[in-house]
Formats: sequence, C-alpha cells, structure tokens
Amino acid sequence: METTTVAVEGATDLEARLRALADWLAERERVAIGFSGGVDSAFLAVVARRTLGQQGVLAIIGRSASYPAEQWAAARRVATEFDVPVLELDTDELNDPAYAANPSNRCYFCKSELWTRLVPAARESGFLTVLDGTNADDLRDHRPGARAAIEHGVASPLADLGFTKAAIRRASRELGLPTWQQPSSPCLSSRIPYGTGVTRERLGQIERAEAALRSLGIEGDLRVRYHDELARVELDPATLSKWMQPERLAVVCDAVANAGFERVAIDLRGFRSGSLNVLHGITPP
Repeated sequence: METTTVAVEGATDLEARLRALADWLAERERVAIGFSGGVDSAFLAVVARRTLGQQGVLAIIGRSASYPAEQWAAARRVATEFDVPVLELDTDELNDPAYAANPSNRCYFCKSELWTRLVPAARESGFLTVLDGTNADDLRDHRPGARAAIEHGVASPLADLGFTKAAIRRASRELGLPTWQQPSSPCLSSRIPYGTGVTRERLGQIERAEAALRSLGIEGDLRVRYHDELARVELDPATLSKWMQPERLAVVCDAVANAGFERVAIDLRGFRSGSLNVLHGITPP
C-alpha cells in the first residue's frame, strides 16, 4: 500500500493532514466506513460527518462473537453524540473453517467476511466509496487483513495521508471525541495463539475475564491471553505496578479465574501490542 506525503506550507503537519483529509472526503461526496468504534474509525467517521453532512456518511458495524460488547457500546455512544448514521450487520467468520483454525493470517479471513458483507450493503444504500480506519503505523505491522481490504476496493485514507496513531489521538482530542485516549481494542481472537482454534466459548471466556478486570477499575491497555487452562494477563506498565501488591494481585487473579480459567499468570513485562506475533516469530521482539 502506498502512502502520500502531505506538503506543509504555513501550517502544522497535523493541520495540513486534516485539510487534506477533508479535501479527500469532499471529492468522494458520500462514504461508508467500516466502524468498530475504535480510535481510528471513530475519528474518521466524525471527520466525514463534519465534512459531508449526515447524508454523506454511513458508519457500518459488523457484529460477531469476536467483537467485544464494550467496543460496540463505545461505537454507539460516539455515533449518537456526533450524529453519525449507523448500519449494523452480522458477520459469520466463526463458521469459516479457515478462520476458526486460527492460522497466522486469520485476520485475512475475518476481513474477507466483513468486506464481503459490508461493501454490498454500502452500495445498496448508495455509498460507492468504502473506507477503513487503517492508519500509517499499521503499515509497518503484521496486518494480513489489509489484503482483503485491497481485494474489495476498500480505501484507507488515514494511512494514505500519513496519519499516525499519535496524530489521530491528538486530533480526536481537539475534536472532543471521547475515544482520544481509549485503549486499543482489537478483536477478541487476537488473544488466542495461532493454531489454537477460535470458538465462541473461548472468546466469551476472554471477554468475561477482561470485563472483570475493567470492573475492578483497571484502566489503560490490558489483554487476557488465552493459553488453554492458563490466562496470561498483560497490564499497562504504569498500571501493573499498582496491582502487584499481594492483596490486590489476589483480587486480579480471582477475577480472571472466575471467568473460567484454572490458572492465572501476570506477565511482568506488561502489555505489549502483538505479543502473540512475537511468540510465534512473526514479528521481532
């Protein structure tokens, strides 16, 4: 995927990129967005709504067992607060054996299922341009789902215009989006090591464990990594130190165990995005 460098003349880099994004959207006139409610897609949806008006944007949510309920609720809150029209549809990647087997390119099969349903739905609603929230940082990561987007003609303007995650967070804060400091929340399947099958039961177990940790007041990035009967808990390093006292640590372990895990391990290295990719040698440590 190629990126476009935005010229900066008498403006900050972010201001120039925001103008370029508004111009890009205005040229398309009407856009549909794959909308998860995460930092990137929320930012793109709100900018599109402000640029094109209510009739010019449609945020489409694909719901499945791998999509956290907490993320869905965040997506609906943003859409309501910023008057972004939403369409919800169900996806069925779990019934695809290629996806359920959980290979290292699992995301390709997930995104193929998503775009196979989302793109036709967008076009039936009169939206010929379909976008995703891929950012410039994503281009340097292991993202097999990007190929599915290309195959279905899905555009990635944030990546093409050089928006990094940090820039999107900063711009989101200036726009008043509640997602500006929201932790990243990829699909629940990303907590399961490659080669271990993805099932509704395992996804539900992970979601219950993470929800239990949030209910304790744990903020910032966290993951409950699935290793059969063992849950490996990753917490943001700043948060980790606050929960390492024996009494608080016991509460954390009990909360995760109550979600159905026999053993709980706290990863002392803290949260690391893509740690399972490192585990399998897909990305360097």
